[in-house]
Amino acid sequence: MGVISQGILGGVSGKVGNVVGASWKGIDYLRIKPSNVANPRTEGQVNQRNKFTVTLEYLQPNLGFIKKGYKSYAVQKTEFNAAMSYVLNNAITGAAPNFTVDYALALLSRGNLSGALNPATDLATAGQVEFTWDDNSAEGNANATDKAMVLVYNPSKKESMYILDGADRTVGSQIITIPSTYAGDTVELFMAFITADGSIVSNSVYLGSGTAN
Repeated sequence: MGVISQGILGGVSGKVGNVVGASWKGIDYLRIKPSNVANPRTEGQVNQRNKFTVTLEYLQPNLGFIKKGYKSYAVQKTEFNAAMSYVLNNAITGAAPNFTVDYALALLSRGNLSGALNPATDLATAGQVEFTWDDNSAEGNANATDKAMVLVYNPSKKESMYILDGADRTVGSQIITIPSTYAGDTVELFMAFITADGSIVSNSVYLGSGTAN
């Protein structure tokens, strides 16, 4: 039960309807008690949380790559938030409650720079992954000085290794060193290109998975 002291214009203590009165440092104030949500864990809400969780687990280890890859989409939002929105809306698959990320659709960079031509990977050598591609610097808006962006994502360890300013497009290969602790783990492989001044990127391309040596 609420009490109004000092007349109708005085302080209020306790609750009157959905209005709660209190005092802080001698200042009387009123606040509206929030309405109770009848069911804060509806099926739709649970599914959305599950989708959010798998997206977050995928993107967090790749934050450095995303900051370059989503730079042009960071308009009134961060690069990470832009990536979260894209992956949630375009790359989540599976049936509730077992949602997963479709890596082929889950772009880690987005842009209109010409992408890699005939990209491939080689994990035969222990402690490293080699990315290769054909030189297409004379095609589209590609440049000879574009830099390779390569990434090795280890889902089981929830971490990634990546290079953001690798070999020039004309070189055709980039080796990235991975920790010895990755040996035997399944890793997911991605690459993209970025202009030498960092202003434009290509869409990332998923090159499949492999077992690290």
